Amino acid sequence: MSDTAALPLLGLHVSPAGGLPKAVERGVQRGCESIQIFTQSPRQWAPTKHSDESIAQFREDLAASTIECVVIHALYLSNAGTDDPELRAKSLTAITHSLRVGAQIGAVGVVLHPGSAKDGHVGEALDRCGDVFKEALAESEDCPLLLEDTAGAGGTLGRSFEQLRTLLEVSGGHERIGFCLDSCHLLASGYDVTTREAVDGVLAEADAAFGLDRLRCMHVNDSQTPLGSNKDRHAPLGTGEIGEDGIAALLSEPRFAGMPVIFEGPGVEGKAPEIADMEIAKRLREQGRAARGLA
Repeated sequence: MSDTAALPLLGLHVSPAGGLPKAVERGVQRGCESIQIFTQSPRQWAPTKHSDESIAQFREDLAASTIECVVIHALYLSNAGTDDPELRAKSLTAITHSLRVGAQIGAVGVVLHPGSAKDGHVGEALDRCGDVFKEALAESEDCPLLLEDTAGAGGTLGRSFEQLRTLLEVSGGHERIGFCLDSCHLLASGYDVTTREAVDGVLAEADAAFGLDRLRCMHVNDSQTPLGSNKDRHAPLGTGEIGEDGIAALLSEPRFAGMPVIFEGPGVEGKAPEIADMEIAKRLREQGRAARGLA
């Protein structure tokens, strides 16, 4: 185990274009300690079929690299809370497929936006999510399903810790249900993460709601829009409404030690995150550790 395992494992969302092993190569090039990938096009239903050779090479390359772990991000199109039978069936198939690939490549988990009630009844949509999650977990093995909080726009599900707790409950408290919190989404939905003290308060709320032992991944993204905006607008690290102090506190949080902490972008160049963004993340982690007296 490397020295980084005692720290939050900083990483980027990287592309697997050209095959799964390419994601490891791109992560290494960018100095990542963890990576997040899509295992199929995020906006198309058709699953990508990964060969046994590609999966084996991915695992071999990952084990030989400085990258400690990988997270899969599920399909954006999925809506486990839908009342449309066709969309439900497609969503279940996509979620199950991601979980199976996750088990094959040894992923920490599959991060999923739970879905949306649209204009319907939120409670009923949450119940429908629970049914889909239980089915997907029953039809797959090993890999956790990590439900991500949302910015709170429209009828999106998971906008509060209480809703995340309800999603756990309607899923039968399944041991493979975990969570991924996104700092941009937290701020947008009304959780202040702009200082170390504020982050401590938010984590205490999360612990009371569903238990930090269920927290398996963090997305640390800055926000273009202020507290309570309900708008999901990412910004480069330290340049938005969360700012350097908040981002540094999140990236150095001791309770995230050994956990993938992923920056999704946009990067400082306005596109996908690159080496410069990884360097900024590491600098802010050290800044946060110094403020905590840990450096």
